[in-house]
Amino acid sequence: MVKILFICHGNICRSPMAEFVFKDILEKAGLGDKFLVASAATSFEEIGNPVHRGTARILDRLKISYSEKRAVHLEKTDYEKYDYLICMDSANVKNTLRIVGNHPDNKIYKLMEFAGSDKDVDDPWYTGDFEKTYEDILAGCTGLFKKFKKA
Repeated sequence: MVKILFICHGNICRSPMAEFVFKDILEKAGLGDKFLVASAATSFEEIGNPVHRGTARILDRLKISYSEKRAVHLEKTDYEKYDYLICMDSANVKNTLRIVGNHPDNKIYKLMEFAGSDKDVDDPWYTGDFEKTYEDILAGCTGLFKKFKKA
C-alpha cells in the first residue's frame, strides 16, 4: 500500500483539496484500496476545523465527499508512516522539515513537481482564488497518479 500525506499551512484549503481530489482520481481508476491518502497542517491555527468553504464549494461541485475531514497537525512520526509527504509550497517544505527533522529517504516533495513545475500552489486563504488553486492541484494530482500508473 502506498501512503501519501498532503501538507499545507492550515489543512483547511489546499491539502484537503489535494487529498480528496487524489482519492477521487484513485477511486475512478479502481485503485482506492491500494493507497492510504491523508492531509495535515504545519501550523496549529486551524486544528479541528472543517474544510474551508471555498474548498468545500469546489469539492461539492465535483461531488467529492469530504464531510468528516477536520484539520490535523503534521507529526514527526508521519515521516516514517508515509511514503510521500507532498507539500503545497516552499514554506510548507521548510516547515515540514522543521517538524520531521532530516529526511534521509527523500520523501518530501512539492505537489507541482509531479506536473513538471517548481512553482508553488498559491494559498487561496490569501488569494481568494480557489479555482486557480484547484487547477494547480488537479494538475499535480494527475501527474502524481501518472507516476503510479507507470509503475
